[in-house]
Amino acid sequence: MAYEPELQPESRAAIVNGLIAFNRSQTPDFTGPMANVGLTLTDPETGAVDGGLTARITFGRMFVELLFVPERLRGQGLGRKLMERAEVVAREHGCGGIWLDTYSFQAPEFYKKLGYTVFGELTDYPPGSSRYFLHKQLS
Repeated sequence: MAYEPELQPESRAAIVNGLIAFNRSQTPDFTGPMANVGLTLTDPETGAVDGGLTARITFGRMFVELLFVPERLRGQGLGRKLMERAEVVAREHGCGGIWLDTYSFQAPEFYKKLGYTVFGELTDYPPGSSRYFLHKQLS
């Protein structure tokens, strides 16, 4: 056993690939390869990425890993549009649902308005806050 205070990319890749291979061998209903997808918000003048959404697709579900809309762009419906587009992408990949997590100081109410339901809560993480786990079934 070796401790890597700064995990090397090749070490992480070996761990991830090993786990993926094991999961595939144990899950007969595995619906396809793991996919990493992204939706970006770009500055129309510079083309720079300002924000967006990253997600992973495994076992017929999409996990929204990150969603970020800069403060100056909030209130324009961009977060909702990103999530709606993520649902389209999830359906295109044959996903039956989407799940994500968020903190109490971020956007749990935003996701609830989009039809997501809480299936778990980790209280006092970080201290004084909660981490929520939400899911939406796609029809």
